[in-house]
Amino acid sequence: MKTLKAWSEVPASFASEAEEARFWQGHQLEAALMQEAVAGADQTESTSITIRFDPRMLARLKRLARSRYLNYQSMMKQWIAERLEREMRD
Repeated sequence: MKTLKAWSEVPASFASEAEEARFWQGHQLEAALMQEAVAGADQTESTSITIRFDPRMLARLKRLARSRYLNYQSMMKQWIAERLEREMRD
């Protein structure tokens, strides 16, 4: 089983739920990556914002997060944090 060290190693989309299930049968998240997603930022330093999503996109996000045993908002924050780090390096 391959251990994933970054969210970028996870495909952005799958052709079907069956394909996604096959992917997760052969992959797992590194413990540190899982912990970062679960722990998240300190709530005292967070600011609430509103983002409008197409209902189908939001449903896909929630389904993906659920398959990883994550809160979808935490998963999205992790994705944004990783992308910001990458953009700052370039």
